[in-house]
Amino acid sequence: MKIIIIGKDNKAKLNKLIEWLIYMIGYTISFILISKLFGTFQIADEHLIFYSFLAVVLIFILNKTIKPILFKITLPITGITMGLFYFVINAIILKLVDIILGSKLDFTNTWKLFFIAILLAITNAIIEELIIKPILRRFKRK
Repeated sequence: MKIIIIGKDNKAKLNKLIEWLIYMIGYTISFILISKLFGTFQIADEHLIFYSFLAVVLIFILNKTIKPILFKITLPITGITMGLFYFVINAIILKLVDIILGSKLDFTNTWKLFFIAILLAITNAIIEELIIKPILRRFKRK
């Protein structure tokens, strides 16, 4: 599999699968950091990286499928609260991942889900700006 693909316009592009994997690895690091630093939720310790990666992939899938539907349904509430209800939608997505993974991922408190959703959004943004985008820019320059 080619990592860098030369397009019709002679510009180098990173393979979409590799780019997606870089994002997922970055978000997995964020997920593990929040779970360990703040102790707000538990991930199965025997395969911490695997279950964190699986949770991140599930969050990605749910964000692409269910989240747009939830957002459209709750658009009036989100507008009234000036976007703050969006964290409730993120908490619902996290709870769905908790239900899917069962005992391998455990959010101890429902109210902490909102805190976790905010922390994940902040740390994902920081990791994306400081780690992921520089890596992608390095590959795209070559």
